[in-house]
Amino acid sequence: MLFLDPMRFSLKYWLNMKRIPFLILFLAGIGYLTVFAMDTSGPTDPPGRYEKIMVLVGRMLEEGHFSPQPLDDAFSQKVFRRYLEELDPEKNILLSEDIEKLRTYERSIDDELKGAPVVFVKKAGDVFNQRMEEANSIYKSILSKPFDFSVPEQVELDADKMTSPVNAQERLQRWRQKLKYMTLERYADAIELREKNKGKEGVVQKADSTLEREAREKVGKLMERNFDRLRLKFNQDDKFNLLVNTITNSMDPHTEFMPPVDKRYFDEEMSGEFFGIGATLQYDDGNIKITSVVTGSPSYKSGQIQPGDIILKVGQGKEEPVDLTGFMTTDAVKLIRGKKNTEVRLIIRKPAGDIKEVTMIREKIVQDEGYARSAILKEGEAKIGYIYLPDFYANFDDPKGRRCYIDVAKELEKLKKENVSGVILDLRNNGGGSLYDVVQMAGLFIPEGPIVQVKDRDRQASVLSDKDRSVQYDGPLVVMVNEFSASASEIFAAAMQDYGRALVVGSSSTYGKGTVQRNIGLDPVYGFSSTSDELGSVKLTLQKFYRVTGASTQLRGVKADIVIPDNYEYMKLREKDTPEALPWDQINKTSFITWTPGFDLEEVKRMSAQRLAQDSTFILIGQTAKWLAEQNDKQYSLLLSTYQQEQELVRQKVKQLEKLQQLRTPLLVTPLSGEENKYATDTAKQERFNSWIGSLKKDIYLDQGVKVIKDILSIKRSVAIRY
Repeated sequence: MLFLDPMRFSLKYWLNMKRIPFLILFLAGIGYLTVFAMDTSGPTDPPGRYEKIMVLVGRMLEEGHFSPQPLDDAFSQKVFRRYLEELDPEKNILLSEDIEKLRTYERSIDDELKGAPVVFVKKAGDVFNQRMEEANSIYKSILSKPFDFSVPEQVELDADKMTSPVNAQERLQRWRQKLKYMTLERYADAIELREKNKGKEGVVQKADSTLEREAREKVGKLMERNFDRLRLKFNQDDKFNLLVNTITNSMDPHTEFMPPVDKRYFDEEMSGEFFGIGATLQYDDGNIKITSVVTGSPSYKSGQIQPGDIILKVGQGKEEPVDLTGFMTTDAVKLIRGKKNTEVRLIIRKPAGDIKEVTMIREKIVQDEGYARSAILKEGEAKIGYIYLPDFYANFDDPKGRRCYIDVAKELEKLKKENVSGVILDLRNNGGGSLYDVVQMAGLFIPEGPIVQVKDRDRQASVLSDKDRSVQYDGPLVVMVNEFSASASEIFAAAMQDYGRALVVGSSSTYGKGTVQRNIGLDPVYGFSSTSDELGSVKLTLQKFYRVTGASTQLRGVKADIVIPDNYEYMKLREKDTPEALPWDQINKTSFITWTPGFDLEEVKRMSAQRLAQDSTFILIGQTAKWLAEQNDKQYSLLLSTYQQEQELVRQKVKQLEKLQQLRTPLLVTPLSGEENKYATDTAKQERFNSWIGSLKKDIYLDQGVKVIKDILSIKRSVAIRY
């Protein structure tokens, strides 16, 4: 299937539209590539699993990537450097001498991608494991003694500004400063809490030495869990998967290698459906805790699973259970989910301390809270419809599965029955999804016409169009975006903007991802496959997409018509801040007919810009956000008094920002008629729904979206009167 990362859509759709001649040739040549790649006439020993994966990935990158880099020594050196940075991201485990010794393999990774025995990752893993055990002893030794927080000292926490320690002494110093800072954070918090509780009855006033010791103990427990994860969870396969992903990411940040279990998890998240036990998990102090149970699910029906239970082990059928020590929540979820009607066994510890084994059969679980939903915003006499779309989801394995454009169409029908005067479509934090669905969804708001252009590496561009002349909703429309609106979100926002169909409101620009990916499975027999992924799969960047104007969204994103200052504006979080991101470019525009809105869009922009320029709240939000971003680019003091002063200032700024982002006069937000008790059979889910409605009432950015709709309505009324 082809998709926009993390977006996907069916190969059948592409082939029917006949728009990717290069891809068809690429897939047709898979058999030849496989035979070529699996030729073992050279080496004496047949290739192992790692070798097969490396060769297939190498061939795929060379033959299929939109903008492939040569798999040569220069590429190998880049992967070598980036892999060691991924292996030791804080640069406090490996020594510079280790890296120098490993340089023997610096120019061999490209050879491994072409069939040479896989050696580098094993050698690097051996060195890492040895140094990791040394670091394990180092942290315990350091935390065994009290810290002196009266000594003026600073610590650098930005690993990008560091090099690997030149010797064991420098590594020791780096660990000492890191652990001292972590302890200082907790020690300062404990002192503050003690001051707040001073004079309260029954509260013991602990000495500074006791608070310092307890802070070190907390850091020690955290470090123990981290090293348990490195020792028990980060095995040789994980290190190899990390290497392959480093290779693919070196082509571009969205080309990724996924082991089979990760691919399954990815598909589940995209479809909103999976086969599991129906329990919500949370990482809590080193444990995987059950926080809620879905009514009617296998967990619910077992009668033995309750919130508060700790999952100790997970077993598949009759297999030996896997100990979850060192596992994070996502790791545990991947073990608990599986194929339909298969058996999973949970060994749990009840709050009372007793241990139980619970056997369940996996059933379909629908994450309907991740689907489109709507509400009513009342402003004076106006009723404004609000649609929240978390991502452009689609279930490609089930023809009857949920699709976002169909769900949005249903929400629009509900809102029209409520007689809304305008609609706000919220794509904030929407990271993308199905390209097919975004094209169909755009068609709900405009007559037929092109939505997006797509180009593959042979420079052939094609146009994806809405072919349905009907318009489901033709009223005032605002599309809300932020820095995390990406891919399909950017296509939709760009199309609405280019057609003059809607006003885009939000951050100065969206994320800026303009590339198309396809999941290609790695099969040990057939090589590349669209259905099998026994060796894993690669999410391969095959194409780039462009606006109907010909401009790419890559790097630049979609610039909002009405820019609202927010707290992420100055953080380096967009595609342009990502290493190896593909460049911006443009192609020829395609022919399209703009929308006739019945009012002056430029006048609405002017009214909003004037209002925001005079809004002291948003001016202060912009200034505070910039100041907070600058705090990330400095060294931190290990002197208690200085640390306390700096943290107090940061807290004040954060509290100020949080207060600024809460409306003084809440919006009047209500569920749609008949949906007040939408999840009455599931108390936890109903509480989350009520909380969502409550959060909308305080949303200062949504309030601006409402004001834009009101501006549109006022201009439309003015035009009608003049007429």
